[in-house]
Amino acid sequence: MNIKSIRWIAGLFVLLLTSACSVQSNKSDRPDWYHAVGARQVPTSETLFSANDYGAQAREGVLNTQAIQAAIDACAEQGGGRVSLQPGTYLTGSIFLKSGVHLHLPKGVTLLGSTNIQDYPDIDTRVAGIEMIWPSALINVLDQSNVKISGEGIIDGQGKVFWDLYWEMRKDYETKGLRWIVDYDCKRPRTLLVSKSEDVTIEGLNFQRAGFWTIQLLYSSHCTVDGVTVRNNIGGHGPSTDGIDIDSSNHILVENCDVDCNDDTYCLKAGRDADGLRVNRPTEYIVIRNNIARKGAALITCGSETSGSIRHVRVENMQAFGTSQGFLLKSALVRGGVVEDIQVDSCSIDGARSAFVVSINWNPAYSYSTLPEAYEGQELPAHWYKLLEHVEPASKGIPTFRDIRFTNTRVTNTRNLMTVRGDSASLIQNVYIAHIDADVQNLGSVKHIQNWTLENVRVAEGNVLLDGETLVLDTLATAAK
Repeated sequence: MNIKSIRWIAGLFVLLLTSACSVQSNKSDRPDWYHAVGARQVPTSETLFSANDYGAQAREGVLNTQAIQAAIDACAEQGGGRVSLQPGTYLTGSIFLKSGVHLHLPKGVTLLGSTNIQDYPDIDTRVAGIEMIWPSALINVLDQSNVKISGEGIIDGQGKVFWDLYWEMRKDYETKGLRWIVDYDCKRPRTLLVSKSEDVTIEGLNFQRAGFWTIQLLYSSHCTVDGVTVRNNIGGHGPSTDGIDIDSSNHILVENCDVDCNDDTYCLKAGRDADGLRVNRPTEYIVIRNNIARKGAALITCGSETSGSIRHVRVENMQAFGTSQGFLLKSALVRGGVVEDIQVDSCSIDGARSAFVVSINWNPAYSYSTLPEAYEGQELPAHWYKLLEHVEPASKGIPTFRDIRFTNTRVTNTRNLMTVRGDSASLIQNVYIAHIDADVQNLGSVKHIQNWTLENVRVAEGNVLLDGETLVLDTLATAAK
């Protein structure tokens, strides 16, 4: 290591060098569960049910909800099969798929989501970590098994009307000290919801202009999302238009997708605060591989909804082009849960602010709920009470991040290699960062960490941070640059 590199590291870190580390530097073999993720079966019947035979019309202004649902119901009643549409553009509200049904939207078919929120009937669900009443999605798979949605067609949420409503409400709510609740009061429809279901396959398809989240897998198991495209930046900036959210679900496979959105691209969630701790359902056994992220919050995000815990996650062969961050872990000091056994390997990150980001106190204006005095004594909506409920004891709300590996990654055109903010009550523990080739302006800064290993980390302009050497960090705080 040259003198320049030594001075650079010393100026950034206050180090305690140790001779041992519990995190192994060799890449571990894939665990048995890795090969057990994804849907285990798909509908096999090829009996065709054309929604056009049930009255669907590709005509402007014609609402086709009842006709498409009639085809789905008939298909399910006769033991399953394939529901499809003739080429054309079809306006619809919420439809509900059933076990054994394969909804196939071929090239030339576009489903347009209604812009009237009344066409999305309310259901009991969970959104942004809280169980509450919320409009159903455009396409719903609720309490079903063995379902497939596929094709080269387009599912267009026509979300701009809902985006505009949100920005208008947020401006008003912020003046009243209600930033923390506006996302929940502005009830915008998701595009595709899979809830309490298993063996669901989502394949191909082009999603665009989601009103809110695009695809949410909630309380479900053994689901596959393969080869979907998400384009939520068409026609404006859609707030919180996440790409794919895996929410308190298990044995999920996401691969070969391409997401361009305005928030989390590929995101793992498990509930928030007191309500999430009550539900206490983890997200676990997740494989996310061979995907592209374009505009969005990060290449991969864990949190901020961590209450039920997130664990046993493998992220491989991913590419980020212009996301705000690279690998993002986030939570809040009232959220609780454990984020552990997360491995990110063989990725590329281009144009981010930081490649590796941890924030245990993320976005306080949104994360912490305080009722303004003007609302005290008033009858409030049920979901307000859930967000205002205190976590007792307070220590239960402290999240834990540990056992994380970030390896074999190329970073280009990026400001910082890492930006890490733990807390004195919760150190970011057992992190292994190795074989990183980084074109970055700064190494960045870390705070409140314990037992970190950096190995073979290279930075731009010939500076070698570590070349064939191992550096172990075991410190509560370091100097920010």
